[in-house]
Amino acid sequence: MTRKERWQTLLDLLVERGELEVEPAAEALGVSAATIRRDLDQLAEQQLLVRTRGGAVMHGVSYELPLRYRTSRRAAEKQRISEAVAALVSPGEVIGLTGGTTTTEVARALAGRADLSTGSPALTVVTNALNIAGELVIRPQFKIVLTGGVARPQSYELTGPLAQGVLGQLTVDTSIIGVDAFDPVDGAATRHEDEAAVNRLLCERARRVVIAADSSKLGVRAFARICATSAVDVLVTDTGLSAEVAEAFEAADVQVLRV
Repeated sequence: MTRKERWQTLLDLLVERGELEVEPAAEALGVSAATIRRDLDQLAEQQLLVRTRGGAVMHGVSYELPLRYRTSRRAAEKQRISEAVAALVSPGEVIGLTGGTTTTEVARALAGRADLSTGSPALTVVTNALNIAGELVIRPQFKIVLTGGVARPQSYELTGPLAQGVLGQLTVDTSIIGVDAFDPVDGAATRHEDEAAVNRLLCERARRVVIAADSSKLGVRAFARICATSAVDVLVTDTGLSAEVAEAFEAADVQVLRV
């Protein structure tokens, strides 16, 4: 287990339990107590937790695992999904990309396509994600349109009236949406209403809506609705999606691609 994987697991355990003690954490991760103490000290330096004499507690009263510590969750599935989503995009398109770990991988897959290495532009990318814009802006063949808005530190997404104002003036060929949940009955959703509002508008401004989500996010609900299932054209997910849930999406006229 790498240090990054240990940190992710420790933060996950902290969210689940509310507090951690060094010895049980060391036993759970199969490492020494000294290693756990160093890990907790380093996470505390980043203000991701508060050190106590015997372990750690959550920092503040709310907690969300930052994007940089979520990237290794279901990494193999996300890579397959991102490559399949990127293959749906044609040169010259205007695409929308929301923030999130899977959509970040989609951006990287698009950047790696040989047929998008030249063009004027090869792609126009509209995004509210600071990290995606930062990765793609160094590629001169991509035209990057970054919305304004207020940045969320956990997801690097820009939200609020400024972001919505920019998106309201644009049209998009394909919007690629990351979600926290997508249910055949209740539609696509996320945990935060401000992110949902921007994502909803990006869906409304697009001719085609593609949801990129691993199977753990499907057939479940989240707090803030992005759009109805009927607004989604394509769902790209992994082979862990059950046949029953896949059939429910297909019955709602969503094309399901399992990779």
